[in-house]
Amino acid sequence: MSDITFKMTAATNVGLIRTNNEDNFIVNPDLTASDWVIPSDTTAEIPLGKNGCVMVVADGMGGMNAGEVASEIAISSIRKAFSGIEDFSKVTDTHGHIESFMKKAIVNADSDIKRRVKEDPSTEGMGTTVVMAWIYENFVHVAWCGDSRAYLFNKNYGLSRLSRDHSYVQELVDSGKLDPELAFDHPNSNIITRSLGDSHSVAQPEYMNKGLSEGDMILLCTDGLCGLVRDEEILDILMQGHETINECRDALLAAALEAGGHDNVTLALFECVGLKEPVMDKTLTVTVKPKKKQSRVWVWILILALLAGCAYATYRFDLIEKAKNTVSSWGQTEQSEQ
Repeated sequence: MSDITFKMTAATNVGLIRTNNEDNFIVNPDLTASDWVIPSDTTAEIPLGKNGCVMVVADGMGGMNAGEVASEIAISSIRKAFSGIEDFSKVTDTHGHIESFMKKAIVNADSDIKRRVKEDPSTEGMGTTVVMAWIYENFVHVAWCGDSRAYLFNKNYGLSRLSRDHSYVQELVDSGKLDPELAFDHPNSNIITRSLGDSHSVAQPEYMNKGLSEGDMILLCTDGLCGLVRDEEILDILMQGHETINECRDALLAAALEAGGHDNVTLALFECVGLKEPVMDKTLTVTVKPKKKQSRVWVWILILALLAGCAYATYRFDLIEKAKNTVSSWGQTEQSEQ
């Protein structure tokens, strides 16, 4: 049984340019029940149930009445997979079994989308990305296909990407052909290399897991957020110390809209409020670190050092001037005696 207490929220926004929303999401705060809804009170601390909780975000593509169909099928298929677990102990007994289940759920969603295309040729070309997080006991398990992302944030350590984009630009970065700092502004950043519904290949999801610590926040989002707002900006927003998780959610949505809002934006947030026994996991690379605040003590030390330096410089200058005056007086005395 987990010792975690948490808060959870999610939201989607059509953006400022598009007229239809192709994104979809679902959350379930307690997999022991069938309540696939956002908690009614997002300020309440929820004890993590024995089967954990789950969040799923999907970003559809394919145009009007196609992308949104694909993302909805993916969401529904994954929900059905979790709801169909008869004995959770057989799925959750090892991390390997959890990985297999999550990957299979994504592959089955891919098959469901392709089946729909065969039944309705008007949806030809539709597809979707997907990212999901299953928080079970003291770990977060993440599976994804495409460029929708999963992040881990902790105010003491910074912001880390849990997922790795399945995209053309990410492949350039991985091969050393593109500086990571230039990836955000690359003109081909919208080209994805894996998705659900691709008629040329079966979905190839990836998986990872990470031990949780108190204060950790898991963020799932479509590229309507991470494609418009840089990681450094996301970190700055999360570091602001919002009073509620909804305020944090709204601040992220607002940042995407302020950055142009030319895409649908969807996000889901999980905040680990309490954890009695954190898992010590140092394997994760921090993508963006919080800016360190200088201690007031060090500021005063620096000021005193500068003042001491100025005083010493003044003292040295006086000595040199006195020496010059002494030499000048000696020279004048010597000449008068002659």
